[in-house]
Amino acid sequence: MKLALFEALQEARAEKQAAVLVTELESGEQSLLLGDKVEGDLEVGGPLREAAAEAIRSDKSGLFEERYFLQVFNPPLRLVIVGAVHIAQALAPLARIAGYEVTIVDPRKAWATPERFPGLNIVELWPDEGLESLALDHRTAVITLTHDPKLDDPALQIALRSPAFYVGSLGSKRTHAKRVARLEEAGFSAEEIARIHAPLGLAIGAKSPAEIALSALAQMTQVLRGAEPLVKREPAS
Repeated sequence: MKLALFEALQEARAEKQAAVLVTELESGEQSLLLGDKVEGDLEVGGPLREAAAEAIRSDKSGLFEERYFLQVFNPPLRLVIVGAVHIAQALAPLARIAGYEVTIVDPRKAWATPERFPGLNIVELWPDEGLESLALDHRTAVITLTHDPKLDDPALQIALRSPAFYVGSLGSKRTHAKRVARLEEAGFSAEEIARIHAPLGLAIGAKSPAEIALSALAQMTQVLRGAEPLVKREPAS
C-alpha cells in the first residue's frame, strides 16, 4: 500500500469513518473509498463502487468479480443507551461483551454515575444534545429506557433521522401508541416512526432487567445481521 493511502486509512480509522480498500488483484493498483470520496490510482465506479458500498453495509470483506478484493474497515459498533436505569446496568456489560462501545446518556447526575456504570462513557447532556454530540452512524444502535417522554422523545427525534441501524424504545404497546401520537404531532412520518422497535427486544418472555437486556441485545443482533425473525415453536408434547 502506498504511503498516502496508508495515511488516509489511518486518519479515517482515527475518525471512526467507514472505508473500503479496493485492490485489483492482477495489477496491484489500489484505491481507498471514503464515503463519496475516492483516493488512489484505481478507478472505482459503477458496479465496483456499488459493491464497495454494500461491503461497508454488510461489514464483509471479499472478492468482487474474481478481479478485485474489497477490504472493509468499519468503525466499531456503538450502543447509545438513553436512561441510566437498572436495565441499562444489565445491558451495558452484555453489549460490551458483544463488541459494542457503550455510551450512557442521562442528564440526571444522581443516576448516571461512574459507580453505577464503571468504565463507560457517560454523557450528562439532555438526550437530544447528547445524541447530536455523538454523531450517530450506520454502526450505532440507540435504545431509550427512561419511560419519560421528556427524555425519550428528544432522543428518538434525533435517532429516527440518523443513520443508526437500530432504534429501540422500552414501553408497553399502550405506551408506544402514545409515543407514536407525539411523534406524529412533531412531524415524523409513519415510515420514520416504524423504525422504532417497540415493545423493545425479542419476544422471549423477558421479565427481569437482565432478561430484558438480553432480549434487546438479541434483537439488535438480529437487525445488524439481517436475520429472519424467530418463529415460535410449539412445545413438544
